[in-house]
Amino acid sequence: MTSHADRPLAALVLAAGKGTRLRSSRPKVLHEICGRPLLGYSVAAAESLSPARLVVVVGPDAGDVRRRFGDRVEFAVQPEARGTGDAVLRCRELLEGFQGDVLLLYGDTPLLRGSTLARMRQESRDANADLVLLSAPVDVPGIVLRDAQGRVARIVEVPDATPEQREIRERNTGVYLLDAELCWKLLAQVGDDNAQGEVYLTDIVELAVRDRLRVEAVQLPGPEEALGVNTRAELVQAMDLMRKRIANHWLDQGVTIVDPAATYIDADVEIGPDTLIEPGCVLQGNSRIGARVHLKAHCTVESSRIGDDVEMGPCAHLRPNCDIGAGSRIGNFVEVKNSVLGRGVKADHLSYIGDADVGERASFGCGSVVVNYDGQAKHRTVVGPRVFIGCNVNLIAPVELEADSYVAAGSTITTSVPEGALAVARARQRNIEGWVDRRGKRRD
Repeated sequence: MTSHADRPLAALVLAAGKGTRLRSSRPKVLHEICGRPLLGYSVAAAESLSPARLVVVVGPDAGDVRRRFGDRVEFAVQPEARGTGDAVLRCRELLEGFQGDVLLLYGDTPLLRGSTLARMRQESRDANADLVLLSAPVDVPGIVLRDAQGRVARIVEVPDATPEQREIRERNTGVYLLDAELCWKLLAQVGDDNAQGEVYLTDIVELAVRDRLRVEAVQLPGPEEALGVNTRAELVQAMDLMRKRIANHWLDQGVTIVDPAATYIDADVEIGPDTLIEPGCVLQGNSRIGARVHLKAHCTVESSRIGDDVEMGPCAHLRPNCDIGAGSRIGNFVEVKNSVLGRGVKADHLSYIGDADVGERASFGCGSVVVNYDGQAKHRTVVGPRVFIGCNVNLIAPVELEADSYVAAGSTITTSVPEGALAVARARQRNIEGWVDRRGKRRD
């Protein structure tokens, strides 16, 4: 029973752990790094292989996990924590009749690449292997021992190893690829006669070697990709490694990141070439950044789209669901929320644009505010093409400013402004002569 890269594949992701060491009420696999839950990385890595079946093993109280991933995976339930081998066995009924290979993964290893899993499939085919395991220089108990031909001879646990064997850094990560029928056969032989009373998945390697099956290992050069997240410290470590990976990817794609260590880019963000990102920027969610965009220092973009040739910042903020047209300028301390801005819009400083549809080449003066909330509901504002809004203007939604209209500085607009009109809505100035002396307010 051998595994081949062109055979049907079922990917099984073990995600039933409670993550008690995280000290959190949230399921461990829903904790996020770089905007994506831990489980999302494992699922994406498996999806890159186009598996025929993708099953996630969860505990009995996994409603949040089901809601988050129910449209991408199937679920099997492990009623109680009885080990990784027992978790895999919970998939057997679901995969009844499946003929092909099974890939065994974990929901808390976010740095594992799909390309590494593809290497395991390739090794399975090239070596005509019965079982392929993934090894790495990580601090886990299973030491990989190889024979004179370089094949996996056995896995020895650290407490049972000789001093020489303990010096071997190649360790078993617990990620396996093998034929489905062989998987069930081996697991049927694994007992729970141990201190924890659990069924350990790692025992299948020893059984396979005992049965003189061909076991091969794909070795990772470093420990990072095999990092499992069980503590907050490991969560932060994985986050740091993923941030570096994401930054390096975009540097390779022609994006200039002035200080990658001071730039935070989520995993699902996309960035066009020749974009310049200054320190302190945070790009979140599924944001899409165009080409030749200049993000000045300390900008935040949340799940929004920025067109080509946009200049933004410093210290500007796009809240979710913004669409900024090409060639626009969003300047110092400008906040935009749930708005669509056409091409060439200018809002250079100290403005708030919320729930608005803004036409091309419209201009917002310093301190202008779209007043979108009446205390109970949000309302939209429509600003036509080429509208000029002076400084310190309040637009009380819902209101429409038609094309080519002007709004005088200091105005509070409560009704629509016709095309080409000038709106002035402010109290007439009155000077009271001698007021300072009469009130004794003169400053020395």
